[in-house]
Amino acid sequence: MIKVLFHYEAGPNLRAKLDALKSEGLDVICCDQTDDEKFERLLPEIDALWHALRPVTPEHIAKARSLKLIQKIGVGVNTIDLEAAQIRGIPVCNMPGTNTRAVAEMTLLLILSALRIQPRLDALCRSGQWIPDEATRESLQELYGKTVGLIGFGDIPTLLAPILEFMGAKVIYSSRSRKGVPYEHVPLDKLISQSDIVSLHIPLTEETSHTIGANEIACMKPGAVLINTARGGLVDEAALYAALKSGHLRSAGLDVFDPEPAAASNPLFRLDNVIPAPHVAWLTNETLDRSLEVAIANTLAAVNGTPLRHRVV
Repeated sequence: MIKVLFHYEAGPNLRAKLDALKSEGLDVICCDQTDDEKFERLLPEIDALWHALRPVTPEHIAKARSLKLIQKIGVGVNTIDLEAAQIRGIPVCNMPGTNTRAVAEMTLLLILSALRIQPRLDALCRSGQWIPDEATRESLQELYGKTVGLIGFGDIPTLLAPILEFMGAKVIYSSRSRKGVPYEHVPLDKLISQSDIVSLHIPLTEETSHTIGANEIACMKPGAVLINTARGGLVDEAALYAALKSGHLRSAGLDVFDPEPAAASNPLFRLDNVIPAPHVAWLTNETLDRSLEVAIANTLAAVNGTPLRHRVV
């Protein structure tokens, strides 16, 4: 039996699907991402690690003496020590495309919620104030006619951009190379200064850390919106907080933070013009089903010595 550690706490439906994998020779053990003691205790026994978000360190890799595969459930591998895996000869794979639709939908949700400043409307209803105050009424906006700047143009923007255009937005994008798409390719500084909504869709690397910093935020339009469903480290949170607090930026929709898990004391959570989510843009039942298909295939391939899908190292 192939032993798999899934660093994710499965609910009843997912657990049933995982239990059924024993018929394929996979014994999948789930471990909540906050249970470090259990995670480290199980590492020496496993053949494969299915990794979600909690960082995989060189120490973890060293303890996993029988490890044959680290399978990222998702795309970004910035939370895995790739060098340590490479030194051990352990392949690392991701699964591009499995969560594209989910993240695109969540990005659209955050854009619309940020334009309507949904937390304020929610608070009004719950407090019994049915008629919004004048300032709130005058702050509600439509997507129609807005310029949306997409930083990066991979799978998610490819799906998202035509939806935005259909809803009446103008789409521009910035990326390292031009894409064969009917949208204007602009330098990053131009995108930042011209967009009503700036949305991040790039990986986190040393080069992209704080892509949106204090200088970039200062150059954004007064009243602009920032959306981040990529990685928290792409944004200088202190500078973002100051801009949201002062009113320079209208609102922000954030699925990711730096660091994660985000502390309850994060000052961004105290602002009613922030729409937060706990890094779940990728997470839907459908995404998990697609992810399982890739994870199962790669785990069997790693054990049997056959080619892997989407190998990173």
